Amino acid sequence: MRNIDRIYIDGAFVTPHGNRCLDLFNPATEAKIGTVRLGDAEDLRIAVAAAKRAFPAMARTSKAERIAMLHRLRDAVKAGSADLVAAMTEEYGAPAYFIAFSVQNTASVFEVMAASVESYAFERTAGSSAVTMLPLGVVGAITPWNSNFGFIATKLAHAIGSGSTIVIKPAEQSAIQTQVLLECLHEAGLPRGVLNVVNGTGPEVGAALTAHPDVALITFTGSTPAARIIQRSALDTMKRLVLELGGKSPTIVLDDADLDAAVPVALMSGFANSGQACVAGSRILVPRSREAEITARLKLEAERLRVGAPADPEVRIGPLANAAHWERVQSYIRLGQEEGATLLTGGEGRPQGLDKGWFAKPTIFTDVTNTMRIAREEIFGPVLSVIAYDDEDDAVAIANDSDFGLQAYVLSSDEDRAIRVARHLVAGRVVINGAPHDPHAPFGGFRRSGLGREIGAYGLDAFLEPRAILKPAR
Repeated sequence: MRNIDRIYIDGAFVTPHGNRCLDLFNPATEAKIGTVRLGDAEDLRIAVAAAKRAFPAMARTSKAERIAMLHRLRDAVKAGSADLVAAMTEEYGAPAYFIAFSVQNTASVFEVMAASVESYAFERTAGSSAVTMLPLGVVGAITPWNSNFGFIATKLAHAIGSGSTIVIKPAEQSAIQTQVLLECLHEAGLPRGVLNVVNGTGPEVGAALTAHPDVALITFTGSTPAARIIQRSALDTMKRLVLELGGKSPTIVLDDADLDAAVPVALMSGFANSGQACVAGSRILVPRSREAEITARLKLEAERLRVGAPADPEVRIGPLANAAHWERVQSYIRLGQEEGATLLTGGEGRPQGLDKGWFAKPTIFTDVTNTMRIAREEIFGPVLSVIAYDDEDDAVAIANDSDFGLQAYVLSSDEDRAIRVARHLVAGRVVINGAPHDPHAPFGGFRRSGLGREIGAYGLDAFLEPRAILKPAR
């Protein structure tokens, strides 16, 4: 049992002004594993004040100083990796392969940003004018629960790389993970006030952050409906926004695909992180000419996937994050059947043999049309929709017929053909034949999947504003 009763402000762990407590649970067992004392709007005000005091000195730091900070953060995460793995295993319950990736990626985020700062042109020339890329000021960040470490690290790295300070409101249900990460980051010895973290709810701490007049930019990862609230709140103070939102990503299986390779990739593109991923390939687009063959293979392979707790290294799908989310995913499984889709595998309830924990059956629907809600709305669980297409142009049209545009996947035996199809897709990233994660590629979406980009120079651009100095002619 771990009780989180501190927040992080001005370089120290302090007792919050807020006194409301929230219970924390292990999603694989439903057992209570701790509590978190939540901060309130007054704590947020104090955190922003600390970040504002620290900003002038941070804005004057050199490239070398920022790079050194980022390297210290990287090293601190690496040193604490075992503790991070343990915390994420207990509080989030993701499969071991995803937890290992998440912790490694958290360190990588700082490494990539350090390299980006090294090569970034903060000083430029436009015509005869001198242009300097300046940090915005205090950054406000709001992060979700589905990859807690990586999102916190990404937003912190961008703030430091740009020369800004930051106040983060993490997902309150991930408080143990946040605490363990903060204990690591504290060891990096950042200047006081550069990093501030306040646990709290969205309606109180999140709302206070987005409305605060001293916050210059909000960087948010989460749902599209929540982003609309943030946009409205940020409007009065003209805040800059970076929004990484939901997705309903298509996985296009072209008619020449080798199914031995393509089917496992298609399944794990949708089921990775137990389907709790904004980039999940939750719409599998298959050629009508091979539909029966592909759906048979999808059923066979999906039913081989092991569902369970992260202690088992063979597990590929873990529990959903909490009871409310489990119920939400179940409602979509019922909805798919009501809409007339055919249940290929899975369905309502827990998998056989798992009587405790918020586990959902890996579920695949066939006979899905792209107008059904299960094909258009983000479910955020292990639920996939198979949609048949007539030809390549039809596949592209269906893939692009979405309110979202975060990520897409193309599977083909002909890589050049896959790339040609990818060039027609409206998505922030397109993954060809299960290509590995590229930590340098810009990340963000089109349409309701967000505004702006993160990672590398593309991410720094969003955290900086150009100032031009025009000199008289001589």
